[in-house]
Amino acid sequence: MTRARREKTAPNRASAAAALPPNVRRPAAGEAPDPRSVPGRRILWIKLRIGFLLVLLGVGLVLIVNRAWALQVRQGDELRQMAEQQYLREVRLPGRRGIIYDRNGRELAVSVDVESVYANPREVTDPARTAAALAGALQVDEPALAKKLQSRRFFVWVDRRVQPDEAAAVRALRLRGVHIQRESRRFYPNRDLASHVLGFAGLDAAGLEGVELTQDEVLRGHGEVIAGLRDARGNLVFAEELIDGRRVAGGDVILSIDKTIQHIAEEELAAAMTTYEARAGSVVVIEPATGEVLAIANAPSFNPNEFGQAGAFQRRNRAVCDRFEPGSTIKIFTLAAALASGTLRPSELVYCEKGLFEMADYVIHDAHRDGWLTPTQVLARSSNIGAAKIALALGRTRLYQFFRRFGFGEVTGVPLPGETPGSINDYRRWRDADTASAAFGQGISMSSFQLTMAVAAVANGGKLMRPLLVKRILDSRGETAEELLPRVRRRVIPETTARLIADMLTAVTEDGGTGIEGGLDDYLVAGKTGTAQKADFEHGGYSEDRWLASFVGFVPADRPRLAMTVVIDEPIVSHYGGIVAAPVFRRIADRSLRYLGVVPSFGGVVRRRPRHRDGVTTLALAAEGDSIQAAALGLHSPPPVPAAVGGQANQAPGAEGAATSPAADATRTEVSSAPESPQAEVETGAPSGPPRPEDEVIVWESPRRPSAPALQPIPRGQVRVPDLSGMTLRQALLAVRRKGLGLQPEGTGVVVQQVPEATSGVPPRTPVRVRLETID
Repeated sequence: MTRARREKTAPNRASAAAALPPNVRRPAAGEAPDPRSVPGRRILWIKLRIGFLLVLLGVGLVLIVNRAWALQVRQGDELRQMAEQQYLREVRLPGRRGIIYDRNGRELAVSVDVESVYANPREVTDPARTAAALAGALQVDEPALAKKLQSRRFFVWVDRRVQPDEAAAVRALRLRGVHIQRESRRFYPNRDLASHVLGFAGLDAAGLEGVELTQDEVLRGHGEVIAGLRDARGNLVFAEELIDGRRVAGGDVILSIDKTIQHIAEEELAAAMTTYEARAGSVVVIEPATGEVLAIANAPSFNPNEFGQAGAFQRRNRAVCDRFEPGSTIKIFTLAAALASGTLRPSELVYCEKGLFEMADYVIHDAHRDGWLTPTQVLARSSNIGAAKIALALGRTRLYQFFRRFGFGEVTGVPLPGETPGSINDYRRWRDADTASAAFGQGISMSSFQLTMAVAAVANGGKLMRPLLVKRILDSRGETAEELLPRVRRRVIPETTARLIADMLTAVTEDGGTGIEGGLDDYLVAGKTGTAQKADFEHGGYSEDRWLASFVGFVPADRPRLAMTVVIDEPIVSHYGGIVAAPVFRRIADRSLRYLGVVPSFGGVVRRRPRHRDGVTTLALAAEGDSIQAAALGLHSPPPVPAAVGGQANQAPGAEGAATSPAADATRTEVSSAPESPQAEVETGAPSGPPRPEDEVIVWESPRRPSAPALQPIPRGQVRVPDLSGMTLRQALLAVRRKGLGLQPEGTGVVVQQVPEATSGVPPRTPVRVRLETID
């Protein structure tokens, strides 16, 4: 069959060959076709088309690769970000804020989970109705919320950190496009306790004041940014559990604050504010040996849980940020400077000019009309003149240097915002009057925190400590990341001088001292009162009716555990530091020492010290010596009978009111740069014991004032009329008010006459008639 087929096809091939045109020759086997022939041209055209297509494909491939490179590499980040904005939403989650503890591990600031309400406006079908419903359940502004819901955004806050009952009410509404999200909120479980120390954190968990601000980097932790997919309606599709689980907690901070002592300080300060109708006040308590801050109390206070409802006046940390003229409390450091420099010896006598000292055009007044006083008595009786003379003998350069050494004029470094450095002018511009006034606390200013750190240096033996407020920092696992230890900034005075000053300061709180109300029955107290006139910026000079009462000291004086400053700003009922601030010091110290378990200074034997519960029954309480008329209390204490010169060893003439003390047993010379004419030169007898060079005494005899007559007893139930002579109307009114008497004034100026007579006895509520005249 195959052969038949071949025979059949052979004639066909022959016929095809015979059909070619005459001018066309079929190429022989193995011969290339002629391009000019029809088959050649067809093959060439096919090759050209194939080549062109290959070129096109190559160019296209290059363009595609280039475009792909541009999209993936060159513009990849930008395009990726644009795409994610289309279908992703990033939520920045702050780390859960760390806890703030007191020194004993008690919580002062914590973070709690709360619920916040938000909406997706693209889901809300009826913005007006939705806004009205939410306004009824939450405390939000309906028109403002309706405007938010009309926007084309995917997310708006409705109300953050709502109460649980409010969140439940929103859930019950079941509103389309309204959702509830859990987040963290700062909570202060003790409300206003230590509020000025802690400060507060804002809605976004950022510290805004106090330790919350200064330790913000530690407390806030590491925030997380979580991206979630949006569905067609813009809803997030990642799980809420994922959000909560990925938060990174911040570190914890342990403060040196003692919650109990802080509570005691705030409670007693608030009571004093009410009793004396004061404008403001502050208390600072320091542990002298380490510089640890145990309490910082301010009044008025505020609740950091509701910080937005408190004004700037309530939120101000005045113990650290406000400066004031310290008044007589600065005498501690004036005498410390003189003793450390050797220009004053503990037993020297200072002649106090009977209460009036003129320096060119500058006059210094004392509350007492004292003659010779020892340095201890200068402190105890708060003599401005004595302090001024000691400072003048020391010299302005050294006085300024010691003030700076105690830290005045520079910040202490406490980690709280807004600390004031105080103010102290360059000593090269001081005149003698400036040196004298600086010695008793005028012309310089400081904060109560600075003053406390300075007196703590006296208490601990002469070392100025760096304040320690943050004791430890813990990481998010509860392990110690950093521990801060006590640090000494510098030594300011020798230890012997510090002990001597401490002994002198105990006389202030004993009988005859201005700070008797600050003394304790079973602990020795070293302290100093201060009463400062506030500057009158409107009229210049000092105000006649705005005062600042203070008391600074440490306890127990023999082994100090607490150094403290109490400042009461603009009290109305009384303005003397010994009356207003000293009792606050006493009550805080007594309660705190018992809480700490400190053994009494007298081996458990409780002394019964005389204390004037009415606060105004002795001139010593008012004898602040800060250019104050002691007569404002209407009291006069008769001076003791001076010892005979030469009849007693080491007794100087005119040493009126000198309390016996070890500091009064050696040389006594007048410390004064003022001109004075000696009237007599005498040598005293030898003291008992071996002779010492410093026991050889040369004294200047000064005129003695006559002794005041003893007060006559008055019948039971009657009140002794105060001496109002020389007082202004306001001073007289305060004096009779304290005695429970009335006042019937006539005229203007100062009191020149009164009925009934001073020191006489009258029934309570008897009006005292006074005549006032202007004295040129």
